[in-house]
Amino acid sequence: MERRAMLKAAALGGLGGLGVAGCSEERPPPRKRRPPPPKPTGPADWNALERGLDGKLVRPSDASYREARRLYIPRYDRVRPAGVAYCETPQDVAECVAFATLKRMPVAVRCGGHSYAGWSTGTGLVIDVSPMDAVRRDGDRAAVEAGTRLIDLYDKLAGDGVSVPSGSCPTVGVAGLTLGGGLGVTSRAYGLSCDALEAVQVVTADGRLLTCDAQQNPDLFWACRGGGGGNFGVAVSFTFRTHDVGDVTPFSMRWPWRKAADVVRGWQRWAPEAPGEVWTSLHLDTGPDEGAPGIEVTGLALAGADGHRERLTAAIGTDPASTTARSRPYMDAMTFMGGCAGQSIEQCHGQGALPGLRPGGAFPRTEYSGKSHIAYRPLPDDAISALLDRFDRGNDVRNRSVLMDAMGAAIARVGPGDTAFPHRKGLFCVQYLAPDDAWLSATHAAMEPHLGGAAYVNYTDADLKDWAHAYYGPNLDRLRKVKAAHDPGRLFRFPQAV
Repeated sequence: MERRAMLKAAALGGLGGLGVAGCSEERPPPRKRRPPPPKPTGPADWNALERGLDGKLVRPSDASYREARRLYIPRYDRVRPAGVAYCETPQDVAECVAFATLKRMPVAVRCGGHSYAGWSTGTGLVIDVSPMDAVRRDGDRAAVEAGTRLIDLYDKLAGDGVSVPSGSCPTVGVAGLTLGGGLGVTSRAYGLSCDALEAVQVVTADGRLLTCDAQQNPDLFWACRGGGGGNFGVAVSFTFRTHDVGDVTPFSMRWPWRKAADVVRGWQRWAPEAPGEVWTSLHLDTGPDEGAPGIEVTGLALAGADGHRERLTAAIGTDPASTTARSRPYMDAMTFMGGCAGQSIEQCHGQGALPGLRPGGAFPRTEYSGKSHIAYRPLPDDAISALLDRFDRGNDVRNRSVLMDAMGAAIARVGPGDTAFPHRKGLFCVQYLAPDDAWLSATHAAMEPHLGGAAYVNYTDADLKDWAHAYYGPNLDRLRKVKAAHDPGRLFRFPQAV
C-alpha cells in the first residue's frame, strides 16, 4: 500500500505546473518491492501479466467477470473481453501495453464506460483506469487522475470553493470527456474541459510515460484537447486550472407542445448570444410511459437567473406554462443537474464492488443509442418542422429525446485550431437519444440536410459515414500526424480511430 501511495503521489505531483522537473519522456518507475515478473511467453500466459500488476486482473473464469465487462449501456454486456485490467498506477498501464503489444492483442481503454458505440470494451484486453481516481488541489490548479468520475471531481473540489468546467452525468469519467473536448453546464462561462487543461500524462504505445503540456510534447498535448479518447495512448492524469464557485441557479421553463416551433425559433436566436454566465439546453422529449411530446428549456445561471429567463421569454414571444428556479450551493446544483439530487455521493455512482462503482451506488444504467450534430447556423422553419414531425407522427415514440445545448461565449473565444476540438463557431450541439435505432437513424437523417457536416466526437456515432471530417474538420490532418508519430503500429485502434 505504501508504494502504491507513493506512485500515485508521484503521478499527481509530476504534472505540468505541479513539480515537473524538466523530464518530458520517462518510463514508469521500476518496482522495488519485488523482482520484475517474467514476460508473457504464450497466448494463454495471463498469469505473468497478473503478477506484474498492482491492480486487479479479471478473466472470464473469475466471479467478478460479469460485473467487470459491463459498460454504462447494457446492450454491450454481450461483449466478452479476454481480460479486464484495473490499473492502479501508470506502471500498470505500461505492463498492459507491453502485454498487448507482445500478444498482438487488441486493446480498449476504459474510464467511465459511456461510449455510445461500445468502444470502451472489446474482445481483447480492456485497460481500465478506474482505480486511479485521486484529486488534489494545489493553489489555482487541480491534479486529477484519469479514473475520476465527474461526481467525485466536483465533490473533492467543491469543499475548497473551486471547480473545473465539466459535464453533468455523475458517472462519466473525466478522461474520456476531456480528451473529446468536454461540453458542460459551465462551458459558456469557463470554456470546455480541455480549455482548462494545462498538462496531461499519457502512456504511449511504446510504454513511455510522457508529460504533455505547452512546452513538452506540445503536439500530443494539442491532440489530447479534443482529439478523442483512446486514439493516442492511455491518459493517466491531468492538470486543470480551477475557477472559483459559489451559489448558482438551476432553472427550467416548460411550454405546451403547440408552442414548440416558437420555442425552438426563439431559443436558437437567443441562447448562443446570451451572456456567458448562463447556459441553457432545449429538450424535446417523450416520457417512457406515454408518447405525448414535451418541450422544456433547462439552464444554469451563475447570476441573475430572473433576468435571463425574462429575456428568453421575450425572444420566444410567449410565456412558459411553468417555470422553476432555485439558488443552490454549487455542489448541490451539480447533483441536481446530474439527476441525483438529494442523494449521497456514493448513491450518485453506479452500483458494484469494482473500482468506479460503489456498493451503495444507485445511479441507473440506461439503454440507448446516440447521434449528434453541431449547428453552425439556426434551423430554418422547414428544418424545425421536420424535427417536430419526428415527435408528431403518432408512432410509438416513447422515451425519445433531442437535446440542444447552447455553445458560444467562452467556447468561441478559442480558435478552431488552437486545440483539436474544431467546432468553436458552433451555435449549439444537437444530441439525439433513443433506445430505438430505427427512430434515431430516421430523425438524424431528417436533420442531415440542414445540419450535416459536423458532429461531436464524445457522442460517438458508429453509423456516421464521414465521421473523421465531421468530428475533426480542418484538424484531421494534424491529428493523423500525431497518431503516426506516437502509435505507428496502431495498437490503439477501433472502428473510428484516427
